[in-house]
This record gives sequence, structure tokens and C-alpha cells, in this order.
Amino acid sequence: MRKLLTLGLLCFAAVLMLAACGSDSKEDIVKKTSKKWADSKGYEVKANMEIKTTGDTKKYNVDVWHTKPEFYRVAVSEEGQETSQMIIRNEEGVFVVTPSMKKTYKFQSDWPKQNSQGYLINSLAKDLASDSQATMKETKDSYIFKAKTRNTHSKMLPTQQVYINKKTLLPTKVVVLNEASEEQIKITFKKITLGVAKKAGDYDLQDFTKPSDSDEANKDKANVDEKAAEDAAKDADGEATAEENKEGNTEGKTEGTDDKAAVNEEEAAGETAQEEATEDNASNEESTADENGEKVATSADADASGEEATNTDFETHYPVVDWNLKLTDEKSMNTTAGTRKILSFEGDKNFTIIQEKTTRAEQLYIPVFSPGDPADLGFTVGAITDNSISWEADGVSYFIASNDLSKTELVEVASSMVNGEMK
Repeated sequence: MRKLLTLGLLCFAAVLMLAACGSDSKEDIVKKTSKKWADSKGYEVKANMEIKTTGDTKKYNVDVWHTKPEFYRVAVSEEGQETSQMIIRNEEGVFVVTPSMKKTYKFQSDWPKQNSQGYLINSLAKDLASDSQATMKETKDSYIFKAKTRNTHSKMLPTQQVYINKKTLLPTKVVVLNEASEEQIKITFKKITLGVAKKAGDYDLQDFTKPSDSDEANKDKANVDEKAAEDAAKDADGEATAEENKEGNTEGKTEGTDDKAAVNEEEAAGETAQEEATEDNASNEESTADENGEKVATSADADASGEEATNTDFETHYPVVDWNLKLTDEKSMNTTAGTRKILSFEGDKNFTIIQEKTTRAEQLYIPVFSPGDPADLGFTVGAITDNSISWEADGVSYFIASNDLSKTELVEVASSMVNGEMK
């Protein structure tokens, strides 16, 4: 009997030991996922992304290509909207392409090395490996990690939950949390294909900036309309000239004398107005500067009158941040593109915000150099430097400049911009 009891205890201990051996630790899972996600020669990802803003949730489709070591293409489009953007990294550098505006910005940047994003699974693997304080819990089907984020949002969105399927060891979902542990961004992976290595030529910028059929059709239509307008103008001029020739010489001379006097008077008034406009513009340019002490071209293309705009052609957006902040000045100026809004803020942090309608490029995708690094704001991709951040959204361009704000705070202000009155 004693032998049987001893044998039973030994068997039970063996079962416990086998069970312990079969249970992977947090470190084991991190090593396995890192090898699988980051060591792959390339991958393709299709995902859905939801971003919660003030009283609203926006949904995006995300399509990613990555080929080791440094080739990327990330296409983001808002559901139900025609607007989309692409971040492309190839042998020539980093580019942000906005097809709807026919615009391309070029960066000399090491993106995404220091700016991890949840939809880049190789960067996600580094997030888990670099956080020694990361925690892991298990459910029936998943490993759930809670780890620090590593990007320009890290102060506002410090933590993320990464859901990993136990069978495939691939991520199924990433939830990014704010300081109050509330969900702000959710990325749901629809399809992940590992081992896909594209050629360098597949990341050629020209492949993503070719004119679409609709662009060509619009261009042809514009050319036809322009030619028709020119022909109509010529016909009108011909008819007017024939009608004038029918009038008597005496009457023509009298009217010609009166017209000449009127023209001379208008020219004199025009010269005076032009001189006044030049003085006004010079005064405006001297008085307008950003927080760095550098000039901001807030009146270079303003109307000659120099008068402030009485209304706007877009909704003004204001920052909503939990700081001691006061709107000290708000100006509207008429420009050739529409209206420019200039907002000055003072308090714990001083900064200036400029908003205006963005213009569609006349020529297709001529790359424009942009200083700084790409800044993924979730809803759009902008450009960030040590003292400024700029981006375009919904047909409006935004620029924030400050000597007091860190990069994280610049992103915080940009991400907090909402339409409505300043409170």
C-alpha cells in the first residue's frame, strides 16, 4: 500500500513538472514573437484602425508593405471618404503622399526607427522586447501583453495592450490607452502575411503618383473648357469691335477724350493704392513672427487692402488641453487662397497656430522637401521639428510654432484640435 502511495505521488509530481515545462513564460513568448515578426524578410498587413476623438470615433483602413531592411509603404484611408495618405520609405528617403491634393513631401528621416506604430508588427515586437516591465496574462486563446508605447504620442498614450493568438503567435489586436487607461486607438488585424519580400522597385515613388484616369479626364475637360472660353472671348471681342466701328468719328473722338481722362485718373488712384498696400504688407510682415523669432508668411499673399477678413471659408479649430491657457489674439486675413486664421496663445505654454485652406497642386506630385520627421497623428501624417508641427486635414492646412512646447506637447496640441468656440 505504501509503495502504491509513493508511486502515485511520484506520478503526480511528474505531471506537475511536465505542465510547468509546457507553460511558456513572458520572456519565452517575447522571444518567439520577436523572431517571427521581426526576423521575417518582409510582410504585408491589412488592418482596421479606430481613433476616438472628442465625442467621435473615426475608422480607417490600413494597408502595410514592409521588406527588410528599410522599405515601407503604409496606406491609410478613412472609411467612407475619398481622402487617403501614404508613407513610403525607399532608397531615396521617406515620403508622404496625399493623392487627393496631388502633393508629395520628402523627409530626410530615420522613420520608423524611433516612432513605433501598432500596425508595423516588427516595431511592435521591439516595443515588447524593450519594455522589461511589460506584463502578460493568458486567456483561452490569447496572450495579452501590456507594454509601453514608443512614439511621439507616448506621453498622452503611454501604454498599449497587444493581443497575440496562441496558435499562430501573430497579433490580432492592439489597443492604445491614454493616461487614464481609456481606449483611444484600436487596431484590428484582418490579415497578416509573413515572408513577403518585394523588390526595391516596387517601392518606387512613381508607381504611387501616376495620374489616375479621373485626373486625366478632369485635365482633358479643363482643357476643353478653357479653349471654349477663349473662343467665346474672341467672338465677343470681334462683335464689340464691329459695333464700335459703326459709330460716328466725332462722337468717338469726344468719348475717347473723356475715356482717356478717366483712365489717367484711375491709374493715379491705382498707383496710390498700390503704394499704400505695399506699406501695409511690409508693416504686417514685420509685425508677424512665430515663437522662434522667425518670420511667418501670414500676409505675403494677402489682399492689397490689407484689411482683416470679415468671415471665414472653413471652421476654425481650437486646441483643447488641460493647461493654463489663454487665447490672447485671433486674426483673420484674406489671401488669394481664401482666409488665413492666426491664433496666439499664452499661459503655461506659449504658441501660435495658423490655419488656412490648402490648395490642390497644379502639377502632379512634385516632391517638396519638408524639414523634420513624419508625425503620425492617427487621422493624418504631418511634419514635426523641434519647434513646430504642420499637417493637412479636410482641406485645411495647420501650422503650430513654439519655443515652449516639446515634440510630445506639439503632438498633444495638434491631436486636440476641434472645431468650435474657444472655451
